[in-house]
Amino acid sequence: MDLFSQKPLDELPGTPLAERLRPREFSEFMGQEDILKKIQGFIKQGYLPNLILWGPPGSGKTTLAKLMARHFDAEFIELHAVEAGAKILKEEGDNARNRRRIESRRTVIFIDEIHRLNKSQQDVLLPFIEQGDFTLVGATTENPAYELNRALMSRSRLLVFKQLSAENLQGLLEKAVQKEGLTLDQVLAPETPALLLEWADGDARRLLTAFEEVLSTYLGQDEKRPLSWEDIEAVVGSRPLAYDKNSDQHYDVISAFIKSVRGSDADAALYWLARMVKGGESPTFIARRLVILASEDVGNADPRALQVAVSAAQAVDLIGWPEGGINLAQATTYLAMAPKSNRSYMGYNRALDYAEKTGSLPVPLHLRSSKTELMKSIGYGKDYDYPHDHAKAWVDQSYLPEGAKPPPFYEPIKIGFEKTMLEYEAWRKSQKTDKT
Repeated sequence: MDLFSQKPLDELPGTPLAERLRPREFSEFMGQEDILKKIQGFIKQGYLPNLILWGPPGSGKTTLAKLMARHFDAEFIELHAVEAGAKILKEEGDNARNRRRIESRRTVIFIDEIHRLNKSQQDVLLPFIEQGDFTLVGATTENPAYELNRALMSRSRLLVFKQLSAENLQGLLEKAVQKEGLTLDQVLAPETPALLLEWADGDARRLLTAFEEVLSTYLGQDEKRPLSWEDIEAVVGSRPLAYDKNSDQHYDVISAFIKSVRGSDADAALYWLARMVKGGESPTFIARRLVILASEDVGNADPRALQVAVSAAQAVDLIGWPEGGINLAQATTYLAMAPKSNRSYMGYNRALDYAEKTGSLPVPLHLRSSKTELMKSIGYGKDYDYPHDHAKAWVDQSYLPEGAKPPPFYEPIKIGFEKTMLEYEAWRKSQKTDKT
């Protein structure tokens, strides 16, 4: 059944405001100017490629797919990945193949949240795509590089949508009130539109769904007066944060958090910490990341950093939530403001590489355990020189396998406590004797 041969949705009773305002021509489409230019290029060529539309909710992905199908007079089939199993996908593929061969008509199959299809379900699409039986348009809020098969990605163009601007959303608001024969000044108090746009967070669908409730509240007043932000918040609730522990948002925000601490920006680090906390992230997950970061990015520039991070992790476990957030905040700010060195981390990685390349080199006899008389009788521990018997608890002797000459693994820098370590290292080098 042709979606666009039916009575327009905006003429049907009970159609949501967001659907009634959905653009029916490219000229009505707001935002995503770069993507529109690419689409216009496809149109000039008469070309309808397979597309993966990646971007935040309410940024126009579904609308663009419908506009493209409408322009090419293609049958538009809309599926949701959660409900579309392999059987349904194959049925729609077969229908599209028959439509192409019998009616010489294109089909656009739009799959919302395509990242929710498993590998076998994605594989069902490939034969149809390869033979040109339909054009696939998949919409996703998740990074397709992680979620979609390479085979599917290689056969599709990726278009990256941006969050809609406040100007774009302002235009939608004005259209919405005009459709009701009203003005913004009638419906909203002067300070309210800007707050509502901020609340929508770039999501057109969220904005229009909320504004429909706002309009209902306004029209339901006995004596009409512009609604304040307090009036609206009572209807739509507090601003939701875009954070999903099981999505890319989880990895993106923790990445921003770690990079802010590494970059010594305590304010930014606290902001990303707050985003994770508000989004319901696991406190244990955050604490573990701080413990890792203490060694990886602060290291011996401030050896106390690891102690602070471990203490914070233990405190979160002891105190619980939400008070444990205070402990995480202390550890976050300490690590952010501490001097930084990744030389222990880098040295560890170099040592791992060297050990893998050189294999199981034998432990020198003087370093082997000599706990038993048998071990001693075959030379284990012989000629080992106990460092504490010498000045400054150090003696010049070899600790590497015989013949091993690796490049330096650990190279401290002149920052924090590592500067003191370098001074000790310089003294040790001055005491070494040439044994070659």
